[in-house]
Amino acid sequence: MLKTKKKTNFFFKIQNSKKAQILSRLKRTYRRLLSEANATRTHAASSSSSSKDSASPRTGGLTLAEACRILNVRPPQNGTADMKVVWARFARLFDANEPANGGSFYLQSKVLRARQRIEDEVRMAEEKAAREEELGRGWRPRLFR
Repeated sequence: MLKTKKKTNFFFKIQNSKKAQILSRLKRTYRRLLSEANATRTHAASSSSSSKDSASPRTGGLTLAEACRILNVRPPQNGTADMKVVWARFARLFDANEPANGGSFYLQSKVLRARQRIEDEVRMAEEKAAREEELGRGWRPRLFR
């Protein structure tokens, strides 16, 4: 009887050690996945800030400061910018980087995205000003007669 007890204890220890190995592997895998998820969450939180100068997908990820440096113009002040200057600099740089004339398509697209970014910023400021003006006047629905 003692011998059978020892055999069962031996098999029990083997089974427990295998279970322990499996559990330790699971723990390591879980810790690794948890740290990767935490790193991803941290990166996502830092890269998607809701600041005024954040880049939008439509503008190729350019911030307003980068767009102004590319076109060599001043940033819009209070939502207004001299769009004639922006368009003149855009046209000059866009034509200078024409791929047919030996220019760079990449630089040409950067110039285009810079102009779009500045236009978006001015348009958003104008829309915000129009909303505030309408709120100041009060709500007056347009009735059709």
